Amino acid sequence: MDSATSSAYRDGYYHAQDDLRLYYRDYGDPASPRTPLLCLSGLTRNAADFDGFARRWAAERRIICLDYRGRGRSAYDPDWRNYRAETYLNDIRHLLALLDLDKVVVVGTSLGGILGMVLGVLQPKGIAGVVLNDVGPELAPQGIERILDFIGTDRPQRDWPSAIAYLKSTFPMLSLQTEGEWQRMARGTFALREDGLLHFDWDVALVKPLRANGAKLPELWPYFRSLRRMPVLAIRGGVSDVLSEVTFDRMAAEKPDLLRVTVPAVGHAPSLDEPAARSALEDFLGSL
Repeated sequence: MDSATSSAYRDGYYHAQDDLRLYYRDYGDPASPRTPLLCLSGLTRNAADFDGFARRWAAERRIICLDYRGRGRSAYDPDWRNYRAETYLNDIRHLLALLDLDKVVVVGTSLGGILGMVLGVLQPKGIAGVVLNDVGPELAPQGIERILDFIGTDRPQRDWPSAIAYLKSTFPMLSLQTEGEWQRMARGTFALREDGLLHFDWDVALVKPLRANGAKLPELWPYFRSLRRMPVLAIRGGVSDVLSEVTFDRMAAEKPDLLRVTVPAVGHAPSLDEPAARSALEDFLGSL
């Protein structure tokens, strides 16, 4: 494991159990007595998505933001069959052991929330709470199909203005408003490659295991039920095509103490910077 320091966070690298080199951002004071936050991004996303969120909380606790294998600054896996939840969970647990983090609060967007639910089964004593951002134990098929269609084909862009324009047209229901916000989104989505073009900052082969499985997910309700004895905050985009209102309501029925918030007029997934999300997170994390 090795690391370097930037102005807001420390860049960390470690080797997974199969020796693939993986990257994470490390914000805040490692000696803080507050429970650290483990930020887990969506399927193709990376640590950069949590930068604003992590900076808000870094003054009082440590925040770890991981790039899954095949995303961002982590190495691409030469065997696409390893792009699956079991591997990601091994990578996460290996990192927690290396950093000697025996208890964390998981903040998970989309795939990250699913991994957070599974961690509730694998190491319940190590999870102090979970934030599920626009994800639940059932995922709407139309949303999943839209995501798979998007991620599996690279769409090179000639420059950053083109990349931003592409994202605006593709994701009109995101809550991003300023050019600065869209630029940060673009820089977390694309990376400049040797051909001089901007390419997706993930391995498009990561869609292959999902397609090979017919995009079928295992039964997730038992994993959600594993969170019954711990604090959970569920956030839903008001017009999400991934987490339906019906599933959101059933989650509350299954876990009566579930804290819930809907971010109006936002699709998949909220950025966690919306006023409704920020307020809910302040109340939830303030007690952990």
